[in-house]
Amino acid sequence: MKSILEGRPGLAREINKVAEVAGYLWQKGWAERNGGNITINVTEFVDDEIRQMPAISEPKQIGAVLPHLKGCYFFCKGTQKRMRDLARWPMENGSVIRICDDCASYVIIADQPVMPTSEVASHLTVHNTLIAEGAQKKATVHTHPIELVAMSHTPKFLEKDVLTYLLWSMIPETKAFCPRGLGIVPYKMPSSVELADATLKELDDYDVVMWEKHGVQYGMRARDDKGCLQADIQGGRFILQAGGKGNAPEDI
Repeated sequence: MKSILEGRPGLAREINKVAEVAGYLWQKGWAERNGGNITINVTEFVDDEIRQMPAISEPKQIGAVLPHLKGCYFFCKGTQKRMRDLARWPMENGSVIRICDDCASYVIIADQPVMPTSEVASHLTVHNTLIAEGAQKKATVHTHPIELVAMSHTPKFLEKDVLTYLLWSMIPETKAFCPRGLGIVPYKMPSSVELADATLKELDDYDVVMWEKHGVQYGMRARDDKGCLQADIQGGRFILQAGGKGNAPEDI
């Protein structure tokens, strides 16, 4: 079977960027087993042939009406798929989906009927807002950075902006690369529309959103914006390592 990537170097390049990020997340230990998700808007690489491609799945409900996604196409990591496998074989561990005209459902069109991530609702809701606001970010990423998730188990770090200011105070790069800070969403059921709505609210004010006792969600330009998350995690690592030795880190 011919892959949708054949003869489309632009689209192939974008999918390869996703694979690169997936490998990075796996190597860092932020995507255990099938944990973590990536969804990227590939609409700009769609041609007339792709628009005519038949669905290879039944329509799947998103759980919300997302009007700005009409006519859009996304590549999504598959549910129960592993980042380490996505890095090596992206079209076997993810799929291209087309948003239906009702803006409330989608179908899979290529390469294989790999069901998208179970958190596709939160990802697509974020994409809907990015398009509405004219943002240049094309990808949404959910991952499980160990240091930040560990800190979310401590109630004092969940108070508004406490963790943001603490992370900013550790190294200058945290404020430079993540100038709007880290928003907090109290624990909600994974994959729920409620989680998606709460995430959107926080993304209005923050660069990265922490899902309590779960992970982080943020938007990025494919492989180019990892610096924000890296800086936050580095700050968190300093805090935990100093605290583990019985020291309270002195901020800058």
